[in-house]
Amino acid sequence: MTRRMILSHRSTARPRGRRAGVRATALLAVAAFALAACGSDSDDAGSTGSDEPSATGASADAGGADLTVQLSWIKNAEFAGEFMADTNGYYTDAGFGKVTLNAGPGATESLVLSGDADFGLTNAVTVGQVVAEEDAPLKIIGTTYQKNPFTILSLADGGNILTPEDLIGKRIGVQAGGNETLFDALLAANGIDPDDVTKVPVEYDPAPLINGDVDGFLAYVTNESIIVESEGYPVSNLLFADNGLPFVAESIVATDQTIAEKPELVKAFLKAEIQGWKDACADVEEGARLAVEEYGVDLDLDMDKEVEQNTIQCESLINTDETDANGIFTISDELIQQNMDTLEAAGIDVDAEDLFDLSLLTELLEEEPELTE
Repeated sequence: MTRRMILSHRSTARPRGRRAGVRATALLAVAAFALAACGSDSDDAGSTGSDEPSATGASADAGGADLTVQLSWIKNAEFAGEFMADTNGYYTDAGFGKVTLNAGPGATESLVLSGDADFGLTNAVTVGQVVAEEDAPLKIIGTTYQKNPFTILSLADGGNILTPEDLIGKRIGVQAGGNETLFDALLAANGIDPDDVTKVPVEYDPAPLINGDVDGFLAYVTNESIIVESEGYPVSNLLFADNGLPFVAESIVATDQTIAEKPELVKAFLKAEIQGWKDACADVEEGARLAVEEYGVDLDLDMDKEVEQNTIQCESLINTDETDANGIFTISDELIQQNMDTLEAAGIDVDAEDLFDLSLLTELLEEEPELTE
């Protein structure tokens, strides 16, 4: 799977690691992942169970439809906004009936395309690859993360990888599948010959980094970096977003059919998401608590780590100068172009209009400008 498997630093018996964004090179492979890793969790925390929704807001009304959202990872603080939207009744207020938040990792694109999920959380590189290779009728309709959190994690007193040039001559742990595409794109974007770097196959547990088997490890700055450092190892991070690969992540995807035929449902979902994430970033501890004590209660998550994760994502990845001006979930034309440049560097041939459709988000924010505050 292209996902990390770290749950908490107290849970070393569990598989550990992190999604690294790009799916396998074809949608059929994505579907195969789905069979192995995903299923409905409608009985888990994360379902409102409400059969009598009350719709509020003239422009955002789901009309009582049930809602299934495919998360990109386990139910940790990465989805504090979704937990807030569910707990605080924003999905219900927007007119949804029963709400199911399906935990990942899983083949988000495949599940949305098949109708097993109404919306999914993924990233621009993953979607771009599926759209380019399979002509998949999917669009990004908004994004949680303006800045992706992928990183080459290293130990400060070990590999200490701070610049792309520091990768040369190093052993870098890269998970099989789509992660390799992303790593190769990082090298290409910085003019580094792949022969000058040793790519070491790893799983999602960063133990090879700690043990000295690799000098760097493809990870998430909001997860493995926090956990490894919390275990007493000072770390260095080479952020993809700051080194030639800026792209949006935790991006919401929907099918072209849903966008065309159910615009009010799409706007209702986006409204609830925006409200949930505004709450999650206004109270980072409560968003983390929901992950630890309710939605991810079976995962043995660590509260301090989840608070730090929610703080970092809110302060560094979600809220930016652009979102201060335009509202969260928006994607500027400049940022879209940066995403397209990243896709080109990754060898993914797709047009922006085939990947992004922000028309309904724009319409929603015009109708309810208070959501941008």
